[in-house]
Amino acid sequence: MLMIDHDKCTACGLCVKNCPFGALAFVDGQLVCSALCNLCGACVNVCRFHGLSIERKQASKEELAQYKGVYIWIELEETGDHPRPKKVALELLGKGRYLADRLGEKLVAVVLTSDGDANWVDLGQYGADEVLLCRHDLLGAYSTDGFTNVMCAVISAKKPAVVLYGATPHGRDFAPRVAARLRLGLTADCTGLEIDEENQLVQTRPAFGGNIMASIVTPYNRPQTATVRPNVFSALLAQPERTAFVEEFPVTLSKAAIRTRVIEKNYLEDENTASIEDARVIVAGGRGCQKASNLDLLRALAGQLGGVLAGTRTIVEQGWIPHTLQVGQSGTTVGPELYVAVGISGAIQHVVGMSSSKTIIAINKDPEAAIFKVADLGVVGDATEILPALSSMIDEQ
Repeated sequence: MLMIDHDKCTACGLCVKNCPFGALAFVDGQLVCSALCNLCGACVNVCRFHGLSIERKQASKEELAQYKGVYIWIELEETGDHPRPKKVALELLGKGRYLADRLGEKLVAVVLTSDGDANWVDLGQYGADEVLLCRHDLLGAYSTDGFTNVMCAVISAKKPAVVLYGATPHGRDFAPRVAARLRLGLTADCTGLEIDEENQLVQTRPAFGGNIMASIVTPYNRPQTATVRPNVFSALLAQPERTAFVEEFPVTLSKAAIRTRVIEKNYLEDENTASIEDARVIVAGGRGCQKASNLDLLRALAGQLGGVLAGTRTIVEQGWIPHTLQVGQSGTTVGPELYVAVGISGAIQHVVGMSSSKTIIAINKDPEAAIFKVADLGVVGDATEILPALSSMIDEQ
């Protein structure tokens, strides 16, 4: 609640001008706040007379203690005869296992599906203690309404302490809707998750255009929810002897509650729409490649290595490659076995999208380029001379 000390208010109007939601106004010479206020704090920051403050409701320790467990939404591939978890879901199980162990609580995989034949106990191999199976005919294909309704029911009934989603197109679509409906906080596109000494989930994400890394906690509400970029964390090595207990969660859905339906699915598989998210080898170009035709050298090297071509936002904006091949904060986060950065300066917005790569090789004319700080091997020189020589060496092998 926004608290207004009318004795200190001088009616200077600075708070009214700085409110981004138009929630403040003077009525009969007195400052009032409307329901448009979302407690962003902009007015408090500009008040020179300390006439404004925010009073936030803080849940008691007893209330917070009722919420237990780390819950992971298991997003499923939509191709093939039977659903299987996406790579990001297994990555989240790996990180979720670490978080659950730090909290001393269980790790639960939440599966929304229409398939009744899949062997969901196998999710235990990747760290899950339990699988909460939400099965219904209307969950066969993703729908915003259907998945939101079911996930809200799960959270309301089970009271988890932490809920994590992959920051995929579907995850980014329905995770905020769940948070809004249940009046929860949500940290989007996290690149780091930790548990602090007070058992709070510390959610780290790039902020201010990627120039800083913000650490966010949710001390007054539960569950703590976040979406996490693919390829940020590593999945655990499968332990075949480990299985998970499967609990069926009752689901009630009707067609009337779902306002959209899937008419047709088309999967395009040419280079312009190739996915770089799961590539083992990526050869990426930046502004230093100088012209679009020089990307043929990178494309040839990628072909020799069994990899794919990618690039920075700069060359995407110049029209050299499609946005689907962009690596970085506003593109795709990748974590290949090998990442070759050609003519890339190493801006933080790009590095945040590829720093999880196992091995990074950088080629750049500038010996002071920031990319060399994250590279395992740096080569200073002209890529138009280095890449043909490298390709010839590979051909000789």
